[in-house]
Amino acid sequence: MKIRRILATAVAAAVTTPAVFLSAAPAFADTPTVPGQTVQDTAGNDDPDGDDFAEYEKLLAAVAAAEEKIEALNAERDAVEKKIETKDVGEAVATELTEAKAALAAAKAAKTAADEKLADAKDALAALPETATQADKDAAAKAVEDAKKVVEAAVAAQESAQERRDAADEAYDDANVELFRQLSRIDTKLEKAEQELADAEDALEEFEGGGEICEEEDPSLTVALSGPKTITAGTSAVFSMRVTNTSDQALGAVEAYASALQLPGADEIIDEETDWESHLIQVEWSSADNLEWTELSEEVGPVEIGTLVKGGSADVKLRLTVDADAPAGEGMAFAGGAYETNDDEDCGMGEDVATAYFDILAAKDDKPKPSPSTSTPAPSPSTTTPTPAPSVTTGNTHTTQQGGSSNTPVNNGTLAATGANDTLPLGLAAAGAVVLGAGALVVARRRKAGANA
Repeated sequence: MKIRRILATAVAAAVTTPAVFLSAAPAFADTPTVPGQTVQDTAGNDDPDGDDFAEYEKLLAAVAAAEEKIEALNAERDAVEKKIETKDVGEAVATELTEAKAALAAAKAAKTAADEKLADAKDALAALPETATQADKDAAAKAVEDAKKVVEAAVAAQESAQERRDAADEAYDDANVELFRQLSRIDTKLEKAEQELADAEDALEEFEGGGEICEEEDPSLTVALSGPKTITAGTSAVFSMRVTNTSDQALGAVEAYASALQLPGADEIIDEETDWESHLIQVEWSSADNLEWTELSEEVGPVEIGTLVKGGSADVKLRLTVDADAPAGEGMAFAGGAYETNDDEDCGMGEDVATAYFDILAAKDDKPKPSPSTSTPAPSPSTTTPTPAPSVTTGNTHTTQQGGSSNTPVNNGTLAATGANDTLPLGLAAAGAVVLGAGALVVARRRKAGANA
């Protein structure tokens, strides 16, 4: 089922280090990044699908590695093509060819000058009058012999310069040929890398159960989330999640996921070592079709809503339970959804992740410790009364959005009581990963806003 690939994309994007989100735009990155770490069970239990998820991460990494290899080879190929176009054979080869050409030109000029001097010497010897003395004749003859020696030396120098020029030309041609050989070797590597990518994608598609890649975001499915503004540590509070089909057709296999976490304190450092799982808050869900509170965990999977007709909505209650030892601070709940049309032609993930902020109040029995310098300490009177958690009931009351009423009948969507879609073993692993990544992004935005204040 193609929904699996949607949440797979979410996993890939969300389980990367928080540094990705610290530099992200005000929305999730368009291109998922291969996960660099595994996602553990958000409930703190052993992961029954750990092997599957590890295999999935391995397949994702193989695809990404092949893509990176192809990208690097293409960049290398472009660089070689540019060298061929600009005849960039290397500084040493080019310099030698330039100098060899200059040396040959100088040798030819010297040879021409030597030939001219020899010709002049011969003409001078021939022009001697019959009355010339023997000394004049001997001097003229010697000038001719000296000129011949200069010519012979010039010929030898020109031949040497020609050999140097020929060798430089050969080295230049060899360097050009080597560039084309490099291009051929890169093309061979590219062909192999493209096959590796195709094999990796086939393996990933087989693992995911086939189907084309779904769009990552789609406005056809919206999720709204609302709830109380405060939760006291050690108690629970009920939030309302509404999933709505805003498209002009029925959406099948609709699934919803949710999670919550306590945001780090202002003095807490956020980096790749941040343990986001320690910030997670337990989330359970119920609906008109599932009156029992069911924990959102990997064993159970996401909330399976089923088919939503055009304009239809489904309401789900979420119960958040904050640990009794949780410190006072700020919390945030997240919710999202995914779908697949009944004709199995389209699928998508909700365009936005719904969020709801709330304050976490210290446990009611949290007494301030006396100061060591005070002999008869007395606790300061409380100036505020923490808001008690909403009472939990069962029945149809769980299907009405908190703080308002629903105009759309809940029976437009059928909520499964238990069990994850058997074609979506990643289930809450994907949802939890989305939440962890979203949490990092939200905290980064909050910190940035505080820094700019």
